[in-house]
Amino acid sequence: MESRRSLPVLTPLNTFFWTAGHRGALEILRCRSCKHWLHPPAPICPECLGRDLAPTPISGYGTVEAVTINHYPWTGAVPVPYAIVLVSFTDCPNVRLTSRLITADPDSARIGMRVRIVFEQDEDVWLPFFENAEGDV
Repeated sequence: MESRRSLPVLTPLNTFFWTAGHRGALEILRCRSCKHWLHPPAPICPECLGRDLAPTPISGYGTVEAVTINHYPWTGAVPVPYAIVLVSFTDCPNVRLTSRLITADPDSARIGMRVRIVFEQDEDVWLPFFENAEGDV
């Protein structure tokens, strides 16, 4: 039997996040009233308590804030070792996203590394991962 990774459950509050990758975009919820970015998605802005929230595309470029190398084979779906990174985004620096760095050598991951979002479709979701973007202009 093939091991599979766990996929997120799509809800009315998070579907935009998990499906925007089909357009090659990362979308983060933003308050239209006070312009606060919020992730994970919530029904009310924590800054102004407004409810006028909208998914907003961002560039997907960011900086690695933390990194760890995983050596444990949690499932057979992802070969080990691999780098897990915490990324802050250029467009919305208060938002952080934890995901895997897609690279040939996980040991090349480092704090301060410039990365960009890439997506991998699995069933009806587009999973966000990161790749090295240090050569990008």
